[in-house]
Amino acid sequence: MTSLAEALPVQQARVRKILGHYKEIGDAGAFGAAMIEHSLSKADKAVMSGDINAMIAAHEELKDIK
Repeated sequence: MTSLAEALPVQQARVRKILGHYKEIGDAGAFGAAMIEHSLSKADKAVMSGDINAMIAAHEELKDIK
């Protein structure tokens, strides 16, 4: 079983790759990129704060990004 401390950074890295694809699209991907950046920002803040509940929520949100 993977811990949250291991799983969240994996999701953050995966979503950062997806963000790059949205940015490559240009204007058509701008809204999606903004939404993804917002989700990543929340995840980063959750990790920095050490708030387990926020980290769990961020992990779940990142998992849904395709």
